[in-house]
Amino acid sequence: MKKIILLVVLSLTSLAGTAQQSSYKFDFGQGKAAKGYIKITPESAYSDKTGYGFEAGSKVQSFNSGGKGAAADYITAKEPFFFSVKLPEGNYDVKLLLGDTKGTSATTVRVESRRLMLENIKTKKGETAEKLFTVHIRDSIIRDNNGNVVSKTKIKPRERQNKHWDDLLTIEFNDSLPKICAVEIIPNKTATTIFLAGDSTVTDQPEDPWASWGQMFPVFLVPGKVAVANYAESGETLKAFERENRFAKIWSMAKPGDYLFIEFTHNDQKPGGNHLDPFTTYKETVKQQIAEAKKRGMIPVLVTSTQRRKFGADGKIENTLLEYPEALRQTAKEENVALIDLSAMSKTLYETLGEEGSKNALVHYPANTYPNQTKALEDNTHFNMYGAYELSKCVVSSIRKQNLSLSKFIQTGVIDYSPEKPTPFKSFYWPASKAGITKPDGN
Repeated sequence: MKKIILLVVLSLTSLAGTAQQSSYKFDFGQGKAAKGYIKITPESAYSDKTGYGFEAGSKVQSFNSGGKGAAADYITAKEPFFFSVKLPEGNYDVKLLLGDTKGTSATTVRVESRRLMLENIKTKKGETAEKLFTVHIRDSIIRDNNGNVVSKTKIKPRERQNKHWDDLLTIEFNDSLPKICAVEIIPNKTATTIFLAGDSTVTDQPEDPWASWGQMFPVFLVPGKVAVANYAESGETLKAFERENRFAKIWSMAKPGDYLFIEFTHNDQKPGGNHLDPFTTYKETVKQQIAEAKKRGMIPVLVTSTQRRKFGADGKIENTLLEYPEALRQTAKEENVALIDLSAMSKTLYETLGEEGSKNALVHYPANTYPNQTKALEDNTHFNMYGAYELSKCVVSSIRKQNLSLSKFIQTGVIDYSPEKPTPFKSFYWPASKAGITKPDGN
């Protein structure tokens, strides 16, 4: 009997030891760790055993700054470096201590697959800064309310190498002089979640020079209060999104008061098994998802798709999206839900930039701009980082102008924006990230 009891105790102890931790405090640098913090040195490579550490290829260095506590030292690098932590899925607040008591710093932070959280945070000599962002973490497993596995999201082969479907929070530290003193991760059970359902123009694109408005969206929002959960993926249609259990995954994670953004068209309009007719099956399918969201107490928001960059002889954008934007406008009125007309705003943006200038907003690059890029990139559907950032500002401005309930989550320092007056391309700043030349699915 004693032997059985001992085995049970050992089993429970083992399970407790392997349970995923959800809160962490990391002190970056070679010196003594601040009280209550885990010491992270340049040698702290990620391992499944510890559940945290620097990703392979991160060439980091540690320096003593002479400060106190967690600010006594920091870790930096001359190129982007990545730090990952194994976490249960959910929303988390991440607090960063940045800077150097002996020098200046400049840090940009992205998470998962280049989701922008903090941009160009500068500290003066002798200064440190505490910054906060809120991030959504998920895996591909669908669980019920008791945590039991009930299904799984079907992931495409190309998605498996991305950072947003695993059980890790991966933080990219970037910019001209990033100096990271400490990182604290805390579960946030109360933040409102904005779920994004869409295609390649919405998803977190994993490599420069491709980007989407969805991955720029978080930087404009109030940390601690709201998290962006970007479930969009390249090549997706409404039918495929449901068939692959992507909507089911959202339903399993959502709570009353959360938002669901729906933006599809680019792939739904194409012939084939996933085709939907704009004024019949397209509207019907969107309405089904609106009903599913409302059933769970969520707030649906419809987003018309971005226009493709195709100019006519009159210098105006030709409508390659046909009747789909109008069908979505009608659906919003019929269902009494909010609409963000990104089709109209992207048309205005491209026409304002002009036929040549608008190339600066999409993936148009001569050969050899990026490593192993032997041919010119000429993509008139997908945005680069500048275009994605401008279109995300269009989304934010529409939320404000309509005084949607979401407007309370926009940071007070975000200035009003109009696609008739875009930010000059030459003034846009984006520290280079991981680059690739593989075009996203869809067109």
